[in-house]
Amino acid sequence: MAESVTSDEEIVSEDILLKNDEKSTNSEKTENGDKSNSNSPLHNENESSEIVIKDKTDNSKEYLKNNIFVVFVECESSGNVGFLARTMANFGLKNLVLINPCKLEKDAYYQAMHAKNIVEEAKIFNSLNEFLISEKIDFIVGSTGTPGGSYNLSRIPIKPIHLSDSINLNSKVAILFGREGDGLNNKEISLCDIIVSIPTSPDYPIMNISHAATIIFYELFKNKYEFDAVGLDEANSLEKHYLLKDFKEIISLLSFPEHKEKTNLKAFKNIINRAFITGREAHTLKGLFRRVKIKLKETKDKSD
Repeated sequence: MAESVTSDEEIVSEDILLKNDEKSTNSEKTENGDKSNSNSPLHNENESSEIVIKDKTDNSKEYLKNNIFVVFVECESSGNVGFLARTMANFGLKNLVLINPCKLEKDAYYQAMHAKNIVEEAKIFNSLNEFLISEKIDFIVGSTGTPGGSYNLSRIPIKPIHLSDSINLNSKVAILFGREGDGLNNKEISLCDIIVSIPTSPDYPIMNISHAATIIFYELFKNKYEFDAVGLDEANSLEKHYLLKDFKEIISLLSFPEHKEKTNLKAFKNIINRAFITGREAHTLKGLFRRVKIKLKETKDKSD
C-alpha cells in the first residue's frame, strides 16, 4: 500500500514539473516576442494588466469560481462539510472536493443552509493524488495551523493577506484543508506550492475549518467584490474642499482669535482627510453647515 502511494506521488511530482517546464517555455516565447497565441494569459504584459483591471467584472469572477477548488482532506465530521460549503457560497465558490471523506450525514446538508447544492455536487476522490492528476491542478495551496521554521522548510508559511499576490488566479488552484484532528500530513504538505497559516494565539492556535476558510477566502476576494449598495463612493477632493470652505465660514462667524481659527480649521481638515467620508455624507454635512451659517448670520445681524 505504501509503495502505491509513493508511486502516485512521483506521478504528481512529474506532472507538476512538466507543467512548470511548459510555463517556462511559454515565458521564454513571450520574452522573445512570440505573440502568436493571443489567448494565452502569459502572451504579453498588457494582457495581464487587462485581466487585473477586469477582475471585478462578472466574467472574471465566474472564471475564478470555476478554477478554484476547495479540497477537504479526510474530513471526520460531515457537519464541517456543510459549514465549509456555506462559507464557499459566501464568496461565490462552488468546486468542493472531498478526499476519502467520512459518510455524509444529514447534518452536512443542514449546516450548509442555502449551499446544499455545493455539498450535493461535491466531487469525491479516494486520494489527494488522484484528484490532482484528474483535475490537472496547476497550483496547490496548503493550509496549516502548525507552521514550521528553518528546521522544516516545507511548512514555512505565508499569511493569508499575501496569498492573492502569490498565486495566479487565472490558473487551476487547489486550496487544501486538512483533517479536523491532525490537519495535513507532511507528505501532503510537500506536494503544495505554498503554505498559508493564520496567526492565532499560541494558547489555542488551531481554528475550525470554516473559520479558517473564511479568512483565506476573504483575503483572496476582498478586491474582487464590491458592496451591493449605492452611495458608498468616497467623497472627492472637490466635495471635501467645499466642506472645508463652509467650516471656515462658520468659524469666522464665531469670533475666534485668528490663531484659534487656524487650529480649528486644521483639526477639521485632518479629520476629513483621515476619515472615509462618502459623497452622500459630505452632501449631508454641507446642508447642515449651510443651516448653521444662516442661523449664525441671523444671530449676528440681530446683535448688531
